[in-house]
Amino acid sequence: MTGVRRSTRVSPGLPSVLLGCLLAVTLAGCTSTTINDPAWAAPPTTGIPDYQLGGAYTPPDGVTVVTRDSTDRPASGVYDICYVNGFQTQPGSAEWTGHDDLLLHRASGARFIDPGWPDETILDTSTAARRTGIARVLQPTLERCAKRGFEAVEFDNLDSWTRSRGLLDRADAVAMASVFVDDAHRLGMAVGQKNTPQLGVRGKAIGFDFAVAEECMQYRECGAYTKVYGRHVIDVEYTDSLRTSWSAVCASGARPAMTILRDRDLVTPSSSQYRFEHC
Repeated sequence: MTGVRRSTRVSPGLPSVLLGCLLAVTLAGCTSTTINDPAWAAPPTTGIPDYQLGGAYTPPDGVTVVTRDSTDRPASGVYDICYVNGFQTQPGSAEWTGHDDLLLHRASGARFIDPGWPDETILDTSTAARRTGIARVLQPTLERCAKRGFEAVEFDNLDSWTRSRGLLDRADAVAMASVFVDDAHRLGMAVGQKNTPQLGVRGKAIGFDFAVAEECMQYRECGAYTKVYGRHVIDVEYTDSLRTSWSAVCASGARPAMTILRDRDLVTPSSSQYRFEHC
């Protein structure tokens, strides 16, 4: 779990598995995955979401969708989303050891650290070969999510290219996301677009099934998601940066139906800093 960030932010004619593999070959090379159930479903659009990246706990009454880190197990009796840091290294994880060639480097040769997250290195999605390598490293994580029973996955830091000082671009991110989406779909999981309102309608073309936005009310970006995904948008607002009252957020017509207020560190109810509100 990386902690919460505010980034600077087809209906196929071929069988889905075959089409996905063809797309992956075109963009990065098809990775090897185990096909469990080729069907997947987007999260429900009624009820309440909860964002539990700071630690798992029993969901509050009325919660229908829970996001947890890939190292956790899914909650019981709800729709579960698995969090994966898909475009940057995961703090405390050894999965990138020995894969320095897949990490982004500056001209000096130093690793390119995310300016806002000094314990995360941006992954190098600039070539098809590197995208294939990244997908292979993360494949066991996706398989673990599917095996444990998560119904969906969100890949964080899709917008890393915006912080790469020109070393990466939107096309690199789109190509990497397309491979991730294909791999998750073939494992029977839906895939959520994480932040990145810059994608616009392109998110659907990539194959995302829903969106997870952080502070789209705060930054007046919610329309960029709801115009593409309709009611399939989960928005997480944070107590430390909310510019208006929570009641005003709930009363706003721009608010996605699945909007919650959480503490910035997403702590568990055992902490005095815990905050969870819903409209």
